[in-house]
Amino acid sequence: MSFDNIRLEKGMYATLGKSFSGILEELDPSENYEGTPLGHLDAYQRQLKRFDIRVSGAGSDAVEKFFQTSDSAALFPEYVSRAVRQGMEQANVLPSLVATTTRIDGLDYRTITSTPDEGDKSLMPVMEGSVLPQTVVKTKETLVHLHKRGRMLVSSYEALRFQRLDLFTVMLRQIGAYISRAQVKDAVDVLINGDGNENAAAISTVTATAFTYEHLVKLWGDLAPYELNTMLASTATMSNLLTIGEMKDAQAGLNFQGTGKMITPMGASLLHVPCVPANTIVGLDKNCALEMVQAGDVLTEYDKLIDRQLERASISCIAGFAKILPEACRLLQVVPEEETETGS
Repeated sequence: MSFDNIRLEKGMYATLGKSFSGILEELDPSENYEGTPLGHLDAYQRQLKRFDIRVSGAGSDAVEKFFQTSDSAALFPEYVSRAVRQGMEQANVLPSLVATTTRIDGLDYRTITSTPDEGDKSLMPVMEGSVLPQTVVKTKETLVHLHKRGRMLVSSYEALRFQRLDLFTVMLRQIGAYISRAQVKDAVDVLINGDGNENAAAISTVTATAFTYEHLVKLWGDLAPYELNTMLASTATMSNLLTIGEMKDAQAGLNFQGTGKMITPMGASLLHVPCVPANTIVGLDKNCALEMVQAGDVLTEYDKLIDRQLERASISCIAGFAKILPEACRLLQVVPEEETETGS
């Protein structure tokens, strides 16, 4: 079927387990366009080209271009979802925290955990004829807590019809950034306090007025045998860490000035996450510490976006987090001397 002849309707958004773009790809596979001038476009982008809708650049069209026909209007909710996802990706530090992402179609999900015999993870030599140590994999007792994060888009078609899509995309990306920051806060909460299965992070404390390089080495050692490859810190703690002498070497400085990302002397990425508690560093092995669970993708109220032409439409994303290996995350907290003396 040629992309010019596909009948577009809002019912394509209501297919369980399939996205609007996924349905378009089934009707108009991108593999059929390899080696052609349309080979760099996906099925949705070919529909934009079909109706001559430009969503970005200096020559972007006005919002009203989507509503010239009933077919082109059906493209509008997917445009909103894609713009929101772009904002989520631009402001997202979750790829640096999450080991794996699980997508589900419902709202109930139990993740798995493993329990070696007698806590033995060292894999000692086994005598001939002896039984190999077992690692028992089972589901956790508590469901993963899923949170719905989003924003309500409130506007009339008349207020936006002449606005350029390029500008409207910027606004939608900000909604995506808000959602992303809220999800990062949820992830940090699970890393610190656990996912409801009595697996809060272990805490290493040091008595000092500020963090030093020796404290970072302690965190590195306490997390062993897991690899310390990611550290999270609040704004004030980041300011403290960036003044440590060992953090001022030429290579780390060039990386921070060029990309805004800091590499510690142990090779771990230091991420600025404002929601981390004060005087605390969250250290983890991102390869095995955290699982992200997503119920669907970015959700938009397609009925309101197509039939009522905006007015009020929700844009949301449902996601939660679970710990995979609780020992792969550890906190380092600095406790001022006066607080220690007061406590004693």
